[in-house]
Amino acid sequence: MSRTRPYMMALAGLGAAVTASIAPAQPPADTGASGEWRTYGSDPMGSRYSPLDQIRADNFKDLKVAWRWYSPDNSLLKRRPDLKAGPNEGTPIMVDGILYVPTSLNQVCAIEASTGKTLWTFNPESFGYVHRGVSYWEGAGRDGKKDRRIFHAASDFRLYALDAGTGKPVRSFGDSGAVDLAKDLRRPVARKLTYVSSPPMICGNVVVVGSSVDDFQDRKEMPPGDVRGYDARTGKLVWTFHTVPQVGETGNDTWKDGSWRYTGNTNVWAPMSYDPELNYIYLPVSTPTNDWYGGHRKGDGLFGESIVCLDARTGKRVWHYQFVHHGVWDYDPPCAPNLLDVTLNGKRVKAVAQVTKQAFCFVFDRVTGKPLWPIQERPVPQSRIPGEETSPTQPFPTRPAPFDRQGLTDADIIDFTPELKQEARKILEDYNYGPLYNPPVVGRKSIESPGWVGGASWAGAAVDPERGWLYVPSVTNPMWLTLKKPKSFLADVDYKLEESGDHVEGPRGLPITRPPYGRITAIDLNTGDHRWMAIHGDGPRDHPALRALGLPPLGRNRRGYCVVTKTLLITAQEGSWFGNDIPEETPRIRAFDKATGKLLQEVRSPAPASGAPITYMARGRQYVVIPIGGSIAPQELVAFALPVDGAGRK
Repeated sequence: MSRTRPYMMALAGLGAAVTASIAPAQPPADTGASGEWRTYGSDPMGSRYSPLDQIRADNFKDLKVAWRWYSPDNSLLKRRPDLKAGPNEGTPIMVDGILYVPTSLNQVCAIEASTGKTLWTFNPESFGYVHRGVSYWEGAGRDGKKDRRIFHAASDFRLYALDAGTGKPVRSFGDSGAVDLAKDLRRPVARKLTYVSSPPMICGNVVVVGSSVDDFQDRKEMPPGDVRGYDARTGKLVWTFHTVPQVGETGNDTWKDGSWRYTGNTNVWAPMSYDPELNYIYLPVSTPTNDWYGGHRKGDGLFGESIVCLDARTGKRVWHYQFVHHGVWDYDPPCAPNLLDVTLNGKRVKAVAQVTKQAFCFVFDRVTGKPLWPIQERPVPQSRIPGEETSPTQPFPTRPAPFDRQGLTDADIIDFTPELKQEARKILEDYNYGPLYNPPVVGRKSIESPGWVGGASWAGAAVDPERGWLYVPSVTNPMWLTLKKPKSFLADVDYKLEESGDHVEGPRGLPITRPPYGRITAIDLNTGDHRWMAIHGDGPRDHPALRALGLPPLGRNRRGYCVVTKTLLITAQEGSWFGNDIPEETPRIRAFDKATGKLLQEVRSPAPASGAPITYMARGRQYVVIPIGGSIAPQELVAFALPVDGAGRK
């Protein structure tokens, strides 16, 4: 599911306002030597790892706010009340002492990493709703100097190349600095239905771009989610991969009745991963049109809800694996696959791990696509909606075990007291619920557990390459939806989403399930074993119905973010989603012991995190930076560091 953009304004033109590679067994040379954070996930392999160790267990408690950066979106929103911004989800990258970050409204800023001073701002004058990251590329310039570019795939469905030093468009790229991504698709698209919310992936001199496509339409003919590679110097299209296979392509026979001709979405809205040694790129491909009904796209529908490995030079498929056949749960892979080396039965294996919304971790040999442990096709409940043909089976990994609650049964219901459990049972009488992959129905609220926000979410997982461990933040937060026949005479699907809820409210406003509601799970990918599970957040233990019970932390059902360093697992947690009325907890960043999951220290934050944190070294000082705010709150970056007269001295 890509986030909708209800306030998107796609304004044509390039009127720009400019103002003042982890090798999995060891840290990458650039990050290890300079303490940089060069890509969205620290490195192209999506590790979210840094070998820095200035911030340690014994001094984490001494972290202070070193600087706060105020986004230019804040003043823009005051001047333009017609614009609406979403959460501030942009995660910076850091190269040569400079941070580069997108804003919710799709501006791009360069910021001095040690002070938070804005160096330049690029405004494409096409104002989006949310954006998560930009990408950095460098190569030899014509004058012999280094050519340094920031690539920004924006809400107006254009790919911009910006001079990293000035923020000005590189006029030799595409059409005066940008490529119109709508022009290279295999059929015309309505620009208002498609955009980009995640950073491109730089694969040598090829810039690979995915897309976000509106999820909530009542037509089966939606824009295609094809993935494309462009020349980083010229903007010329190098290759296209059809995520819905066309005639003669592998997987075309999985689309019945010619549905491959018109089905859209099936896009890559989440970040991608890249192995520079193999020159393979790994795509987490999303759900075909539409998320909860597939009667007009019968068949398994490759490459929907799959991981696809491509040769980054040519865009040719190397291997793929489909996580959900004919998906009707919006269980698309929501984050970049993690690439790391593991030791399996004494043999070193280049692995790729994909965590999912449904709380699975699928692990493969990233060269061949062979699963590291068997994956079983198991029978699942079948849809009763007329015209729908769900798959009789779905894939279940035998290892690792699921990292969060799956499905909803009586054993999963809140049970702090007998009275609360009875109240919860009464509430659930009005719902359709059951095991994982219980299909939606018409005219009744259907519960998805995990919900379509996860389980795992776009926050993804983090890697400790020294151990071969994966750290997965997840939430237990069932969601609900109902389907209906569309009323519009323009609609050509039989059923569409009628309404949905971002949580199932249990008795007295408490969650409907037992805790934990937020957790972090450490998975040893050498064996497939869970090493530990840690509670993430306090949760509702101070609720009037629970206060007298003296409960330990229950976990907060809000998205968590992880960064792994040489010494620590550092985490942050999101605030309330979509402005709902669940009380906020005191926002904190936390340090956990990587080996045991023990909570070591907490430091208060000015606000909850709204995007993934990073860590880097600038002028001899290690920083942890988190984005905060967005929507109705000011958008900022907050940098934490040790006092300059302590271990963080300049």
